[in-house]
Amino acid sequence: MEFPSLSHHGGTRGVTGSCHQLHLGPSTSLLVDCGLEQGAEAAPGAETASLGFDVQGIEALIITHVHLDHVGRIPALLAAGFRGPILCSEPSARLLPLVLEDAYKLSISSEPAQVARYIDFIRELIVPLPFEQWHTVVDRPGLGCRIRLQRAGHLLGSAYVECDMQHGQANTRYVFSGDLGACGNPLLRPVQPPERADGLVLESTYGDRLHAHAGDRRQRLEDAIDRALADKGTILIPAFSLGRTQELLYELEDILHRKALLGIAGPGPHGDPVDWSQLPIILDSPLAQRITSVYRDLHEYWNEEAKARLAEGRDPLGFSQLISVDTHARHQQVVNYLKSTGRPAIVIAGNGMCSGGRIVNYLKAMLGDARHEVMFVGYQAKGTPGAVIQASEGAEGFVQIDLDGGMYEIKAKVMTLSGYSGHADQEGLMQFALGGQVPSGKVLLVHGDKGAKAALQKALMQRAEHAGVALEVSIP
Repeated sequence: MEFPSLSHHGGTRGVTGSCHQLHLGPSTSLLVDCGLEQGAEAAPGAETASLGFDVQGIEALIITHVHLDHVGRIPALLAAGFRGPILCSEPSARLLPLVLEDAYKLSISSEPAQVARYIDFIRELIVPLPFEQWHTVVDRPGLGCRIRLQRAGHLLGSAYVECDMQHGQANTRYVFSGDLGACGNPLLRPVQPPERADGLVLESTYGDRLHAHAGDRRQRLEDAIDRALADKGTILIPAFSLGRTQELLYELEDILHRKALLGIAGPGPHGDPVDWSQLPIILDSPLAQRITSVYRDLHEYWNEEAKARLAEGRDPLGFSQLISVDTHARHQQVVNYLKSTGRPAIVIAGNGMCSGGRIVNYLKAMLGDARHEVMFVGYQAKGTPGAVIQASEGAEGFVQIDLDGGMYEIKAKVMTLSGYSGHADQEGLMQFALGGQVPSGKVLLVHGDKGAKAALQKALMQRAEHAGVALEVSIP
């Protein structure tokens, strides 16, 4: 067997479960991500299933970012005996315990002492690495490997991983993209392609499409708020706690700030003005609140525009109209209040696909009332309640949905606000693979469905041929 070589333990059948093993020698390897398969791709009981591969000789686990489809199998990895370091960026080191604690409570145990022991154990293994600096992982006679994390623009702390390997006199560099962000993220710095990659393991989530221009999403968000003010209704936004929620808060703060500067009021039901400054933005997700707090602490990782707002004295993720709901009793009070009064509001609540969490109680209370509106800002997986509600957008006649075993009629307005994709599109992926100082030589496409991978493979080969670059693109 020749080294370095790769084996894949997830992320090859679809868009979840990323887990890639880089073999440096017969008994030495690194693991890049250890994610959980989710949605339709997951086997029953995936959250508590055993790991399914041998951990012997794995020197370190490297985490690209902290979404569960990249870190959700860490409990199984530890159960299999792994005790090496968990290497990740400094922001990811802060976020990883929060995400794993939440998942542990939901799928394994919510017993406080057990949860605390588990999280303490995780924290002991985490080694935070600064971006853009080489870190030696293996240093033996005839065999060396160092890694460097670079910003991936997907969410705070997300990274792609450069692995620089020395075998005798031979030097080889592999790059693992993790999830690459779309351009135009309001909070994060844009992705720079790797300077070189002999082998590139590349995500392909949106390898078959180009994103619509994100410029009009803010106007559509503003228009929806105008409708809510006029109808005295609530906008319900099913939220993904990590990344999407913080982007939304950032944009809502900007809309409210500009309205306040201009002294603009929204139209009331009879043409009388309604004051935007009285509109509550309600964040009803304990996990999203904790993550938003970390985002605020780590503002040195924001992009220049976002940091400039802070310098002006603004707080894009902690503004005065933002109300955080913590306890379940308070949550129930808010649901009942918004259902029974004509007070406009925006509610951001988990989970993002309406398959559980606090958003379900809001939906039960408000779907049957046309004053309200459900706004989707993220992908709705097939078969989830979110996908069913989304499909009712513009539908004629009577539409029902099953929530927790009860049937509810959908009379509320439904809209999808596009332009909030967390993933690079086909052009972004090709720029990443071929836009560095030395274009990639070999590309392996993972983390995408069959159609997306096939389309990206074809596009990459055409772009490389046009540029006169020798490129091999394979789909494991």
